[in-house]
Parts: sequence; C-alpha cells; structure tokens
Amino acid sequence: MTRYLITGAAGMLGRDLQHALRDREVTALSRAELDITDRDAVHAAVAGHDVVINSAAYTKVDDAETHEDDAYAVNATGPALLAEATAATGARLVTISTDYVFHGDGTSPYAEDAPTDPINAYGRTKAAGEALVREIAPDSSYIVRTAWIYGAHGPNFAATMLRLAASHDTVSVVTDQVGQPTWTGDLAARIVELLDADAPAGIYHGTNSGQGSWFDFTKAIFAEAGLDPARVLPTDSTAFVRPAPRPAYSVLGHDAWGRAGLTPLRDWREALHAAVAEGALRT
Repeated sequence: MTRYLITGAAGMLGRDLQHALRDREVTALSRAELDITDRDAVHAAVAGHDVVINSAAYTKVDDAETHEDDAYAVNATGPALLAEATAATGARLVTISTDYVFHGDGTSPYAEDAPTDPINAYGRTKAAGEALVREIAPDSSYIVRTAWIYGAHGPNFAATMLRLAASHDTVSVVTDQVGQPTWTGDLAARIVELLDADAPAGIYHGTNSGQGSWFDFTKAIFAEAGLDPARVLPTDSTAFVRPAPRPAYSVLGHDAWGRAGLTPLRDWREALHAAVAEGALRT
C-alpha cells in the first residue's frame, strides 16, 4: 500500500489533500508538527513513506519583501531538504509552487517550460525552490504551480469578498490583474490523479482553466452567493499600492497534462459553482 506524507497539512490545500486521500494511508503533519527547514526532522518524517506532498509555504507575499531570508528558508530550503530525503529513500515528491515565478507581463498563457522571471521576493524564493528540487530529484519530483487559490479551510480572496459584502454596500476590485481562480478541492484531486497516473516527473500547472480578472472573479462570487454583482465596482492597481508588486498577467498553460494523458482542470467558473454547491465558499 502506498504511504503518503502531507506537509503543511493544516493549510487550505493541505486539508483538501487529506480529503482527497481520505481512503489511503496518510500521515498529515502541520507546520507546528514538522519544520521542513530542519534536515534531521525532514529525513525522519519522510522515512517509511512512498509519496511526499509538500503544501507548506511562506505565503505572506508583502512580508517577504522585508523577510526574504525567512521566506527562502520555507520556500526554497524546505523543498530542497524534502527532495534530498525523498531521493535518498526512492519516494516521489510533489511540491507546490506559484504563478509568481513569472514576470506577469505576458499576453498568452505561460508554458510549463517558460523562463522564470519573478518580480517580488516571494516569487524569487519559490523559483529558487523549484530549481533546487529539479536539481536534487529531477526524475522523481513534480512541481505543481498554482494561483489564486480559494477553498473552505483557510483565509482567501473569495472569503474576504463575501465578508466585505456583509459590511459594505459595494466593493472595488481591480480589473488590470488577470489570472485563473483555482479551487483547492480541484487542485487536491488533480494531484492525486497525477500520482495515480504515474505521470512523468516535471512541472505541471495546477490552475483551473480559462481566465478572468479579480473583478470578474468577484462578480462571479457574488452571483454564486446570491448577491447582486452590480455591487462590485471596477478599479485598477493604483488604488491598492502594496509592498510587493503583483504580476499583471498570471495565466498558465496546461500542455503538460495532455502529455501525461490527463485533461486540464475545468473552467474556473464551473469550479466556483461546484465549490459553492459543496459549501467550500465561506466567510
């Protein structure tokens, strides 16, 4: 029987991974239970497992601008240690990365093999983690890049918008950042499918298909929640100046799925509808 280890198991994706693997032999360790920057702890945790899914990450994008060493430890050193440990035992590794490894000035979906060119500290640390994993465990690792995730088990944009809707007549949301809203329920299920298919090692883009702006996403959230989408007002990024610059275009291509014999994840609007139906959109 395949034995799975999930790191960062208390997070939004980690919780959905536990659900996707609910009928299997799983060890689920939260950040408090496993520090992935501790080599000895990592090797001890990985021992006895056939698959490691790393959903632990430093995700405070703005804080990373002034705490890049801390972000690097979790987003680069941690995955490298997991790659080292899995390579030593013959286990497979899945590590989660991000659209932020790209510059975001594109006009067509970024291919899996497109050059990385991050514009903020968070993206730099995730790109470094990717490079280390590929160097250490090229034949037994999967890098799954995702973006704009939301789900039932953690803070996220969709939950924030619904919370604001309860206290504000209108919300203003940017139209000049475009990406792929991605439900962690879909992403978790797809990671399991990737492993079950014994797909080739490499980079995969784990985002729901299609594209939309944050404004489009918010209007769809309101509609699905039975709220008036006209309450969502358009603005642009100049209204929300933050320490870390954000990619303007975060649309990822999905060709690797076809090469692995799998279809891309469904359209983000279809996924949002399913998430709401399953009670995964909460404030």
